[in-house]
Amino acid sequence: MEQQEAAIKTWLIENRLKGIQLLQRLVQEKSVRSEESKAQALIIEKLRRMGLTLDIWEIGGSELINHPIFSSDRKHFYGNPNVVGVWKGTGGGRSIILNGHIDVVPEGDLNDWKEDPYGGVVQDGRLFGRGSTDMKGGTVSLLLAIEAIKSSRIKLKGDVIFQSVIEEESGGAGTLAAVLRGYRADGAIIPEPSSMKVFPKQQGSMWFRMTVKGKSAHGGTRYEGTSAIEKMMVVISEILQLEKVRNEKITDPLYAKIPIPIPINIGKIQSGEWPSSVPDLAVIEGRMGVAPNETLMKARDEMETCLARLREKDEWFQHYPVKIEWFGGNWLPGAIDESHPLIQTISRSYQKIKGDPPIIEASPWGTDGGILSNIGDTPVVVFGPGTTEVAHDSNEYIILDHVFQAAEIIALTILEWCSGES
Repeated sequence: MEQQEAAIKTWLIENRLKGIQLLQRLVQEKSVRSEESKAQALIIEKLRRMGLTLDIWEIGGSELINHPIFSSDRKHFYGNPNVVGVWKGTGGGRSIILNGHIDVVPEGDLNDWKEDPYGGVVQDGRLFGRGSTDMKGGTVSLLLAIEAIKSSRIKLKGDVIFQSVIEEESGGAGTLAAVLRGYRADGAIIPEPSSMKVFPKQQGSMWFRMTVKGKSAHGGTRYEGTSAIEKMMVVISEILQLEKVRNEKITDPLYAKIPIPIPINIGKIQSGEWPSSVPDLAVIEGRMGVAPNETLMKARDEMETCLARLREKDEWFQHYPVKIEWFGGNWLPGAIDESHPLIQTISRSYQKIKGDPPIIEASPWGTDGGILSNIGDTPVVVFGPGTTEVAHDSNEYIILDHVFQAAEIIALTILEWCSGES
């Protein structure tokens, strides 16, 4: 085992430049929703060179679209495939899924970026660009881990299943499609940007839209109307109180360093058409966090009960109750016990490379892990090189040393996990 680990380390050192170039090329491809194909082509090319068995398909169809947890606002995904590469083991070992998503969120205001968001600029040991941290850096760590093992001529007993999926950022349709296609394993690693921490638990989340009605009037006699904005302020106050109550119930020590374990975020607000008019409609859209041990339905019920109670506090809502819609993305929560063998295995690998045990926390956001664990019956750990704080932010970057450290840790985890008897 020591010789194998030494060979993996040597290969990663010797191939550092090639790894950085691969990450640059991936970041330079703008793989926002419905534009993932060129980045996936790079993944396909890499997997072919590595000698993995490829499965490339366009997701969709009635089984996916009609699944209870399918939540995308798209029904067709033409030209932007899922990509899976399989390295079959010799038999008798545990299998592992290595799951990464190729889609990235939009770059936002270009004026907020110091460099081209799709330039892949390397500076001071960091690579900058949209998707570098979330999560193309983690995907490269997976590919480097597999290639380091294969290039060191190490045989594994268990299967290694690499997945590059679409649609994670909008609800996980790509990973759900992979599960429905039959991809399951004894364990899975998702290298989301955990800042090199190990996450055995991930919160879930849901998108919501709330509509509040008012009564229009001239701004000069606004007392003749009822401002939908002012009524929405009442709604928002209740939502924030609900957030406080829900988070007071979270006593899990893995959330001890997270100020708001399951936030309720208001991401959009829209109201009014004219400065001199009282607005008669206000709409907000947001995201509701769901605890790892909670169901989506239970969280919805709490939100809807909160809104129903407004009728008791404000007579306006007796006549015009808040309309709530659950739309767009759903992310299932997920969790495995801290004593699970997969957590123990990756922790041992981490300590070999870093010298100290890893920090184990709960994820502050949702991942595709809930789909793999709840629908695919595959235990999941989230561990990746990306910097949590800069995901989805302008000037997103990743620390390159972490990409290679994560690759080595994941490689040693694969080596132990897939070499052991099932």
